[in-house]
Amino acid sequence: MAIDPEIRILLVEDFKATRAMQTRILEDLGFRHITAVENGAAAIERLQKEKFDLIISDWNMPITDGYELLEWVRADRTCRDIPFIMATARGEKKQLIKAVMAGVSHFIAKPFTPEELKQVIEETFDKKKATHDALDRSAARKKSPSKTKLSVAHIQITDHLVLGALKHLIRIGECRPRYFDLETRCMDGWNPVQKALENESVDAALVLAPIAMDLFGYGAGIRMVLSAHQNGSICVRKRGISDAADPAAFFRGKTFFIPHILSIHHMLSDIFLTEIGLRPGTVGSQGVNVAFEVAPPVRMPDFLADSPDACGFMVAQPVGRKAIVDGGAELLFLSGEMWEHHPCCVVAMQNRFMETHPDAAHEFTEMLVRAGRFIHEKPIEAARMAVDFLDPDGSLKLTPSILESVLSEPHGIRTDNLYPVLADLDRIQRYMAEKMDCGAVIDLEKFVDTRFADAACKDVPHRPSVFHEPSAVVRSILNRLKS
Repeated sequence: MAIDPEIRILLVEDFKATRAMQTRILEDLGFRHITAVENGAAAIERLQKEKFDLIISDWNMPITDGYELLEWVRADRTCRDIPFIMATARGEKKQLIKAVMAGVSHFIAKPFTPEELKQVIEETFDKKKATHDALDRSAARKKSPSKTKLSVAHIQITDHLVLGALKHLIRIGECRPRYFDLETRCMDGWNPVQKALENESVDAALVLAPIAMDLFGYGAGIRMVLSAHQNGSICVRKRGISDAADPAAFFRGKTFFIPHILSIHHMLSDIFLTEIGLRPGTVGSQGVNVAFEVAPPVRMPDFLADSPDACGFMVAQPVGRKAIVDGGAELLFLSGEMWEHHPCCVVAMQNRFMETHPDAAHEFTEMLVRAGRFIHEKPIEAARMAVDFLDPDGSLKLTPSILESVLSEPHGIRTDNLYPVLADLDRIQRYMAEKMDCGAVIDLEKFVDTRFADAACKDVPHRPSVFHEPSAVVRSILNRLKS
């Protein structure tokens, strides 16, 4: 559905860099009349004076947040019929349900791509379009006489390198699947991966564990079949900010980037910032003095450099290592230093696929475990292979040497033990639900399907994780920074 480019759009976003980026996206989509303001109070002031055809608002903002703005709009006689798109970093289902009950027209999870925003705007104005219809792909599935196509989503991070390694092993003939033909689908960020799992447009995905758990908790027909890796993330701070005697002064009053609210990055950075005496949280939350902002992983180094109030980010490799090499950031800690052998991304698979093609699901799981051992045993070869898989168009400017250093770090990514550990997943969900008020606690016995991992990992010693005492880890980090 073509949307009139002359419509008047009110864009509400508190973070300056994100506001500028979203304005550019709208302009690139052809819209000519965009008014951008910094919070809900400023939006209400403009709405009382001007006519708008569409509101796109962030949720977490100071003074008046997006939810309060939505309530005001729906209660105002002159504004209540304006289509309202909520752009939120809080991707949990309970938040989205709350927005629907308040009368939101549509929502989009931050960060989003131009294609995602275009689709959401079109769906918002097309009243006949069903936003959440599941896609029936069974009729379109291409089969050879003995194989089924297995479509797997991923993004451009080393956390998903087991999938690239499997493609490599298939290409050189070391893995010869009998039951599936592998189709990998590289996506721009976590939002399209989440949506693809939810609407069943992929058979499986490598996805952040808390995202998969949240989807499962709200009825998505998926289960976790394997870990995608252990460790693998990095926390950095901006280079060039002068040090202070108080380590918290470096971060106080500033913005810290994470890839998703439902992520191990959010959890571990929350632990670190809390331990140094700060109160981290989303913008607008009471008492917050360092604000989490969701950003696309590959854009974090640019956001860090271009935003005066940005102090650091936590993300999967190789984004952080590349920022350090380029001179814009310095290392705070690797995630494995704080929680050794922790889970992060998992392999989530559609129940429908497992029920219909159990042989393919078993074979895929077994071959991913084999690919993980290949990365662990041959990091130099894996690094060369990873450049093409993670940076096929050269936009990230990755090199084998950067990836080799990532794969060889003592506390870095591990792919030699992919067996799911329920106790580790429980630690994540309970910390996030009880300490950070995000996500929900689910029945992990029902979420994790170990039947394929039991067979694939039968010869792999199960390695327990070690959650180190946060105060001791933080003291070590601060002492390292001083030296």
